[in-house]
Amino acid sequence: MIFVDTSAIFALLHGEDENHRLAADTFANLVRVEQLVTHNYVVLETAALAQRRLGVEAVRALHDDLLPIFEVDWVGESVHSAAYAALIVSASRTVSLVDYVSFETMRRRGINDAFAFDPDFVASGFSILPDERS
Repeated sequence: MIFVDTSAIFALLHGEDENHRLAADTFANLVRVEQLVTHNYVVLETAALAQRRLGVEAVRALHDDLLPIFEVDWVGESVHSAAYAALIVSASRTVSLVDYVSFETMRRRGINDAFAFDPDFVASGFSILPDERS
């Protein structure tokens, strides 16, 4: 299983993003061999970002073209509470609650790799793709 972050999804949606080509190539390879997992906070964050920066067509592409490919975990109270506590303890001004929910989701599901362009995943002990598998 591979966790999919907002940074990768947005790069897929935005043809002019600096990581678009790499994201598209990585995604094409991963979708053939891996189960791709995200959570509803990432979906919300990505939809808001895409709507603001790219317009409603990008939100439609997210909904119609990408989300059917992903397994979307719906964040429950225990994951939300654990992530919120981690955010408070960290006192970070840069790592978001959505990221902490991602880290907690990955730990609980035993996922070590994230399709992401966000270095906070590495700083939190995870591997990010693209790498040599892509």
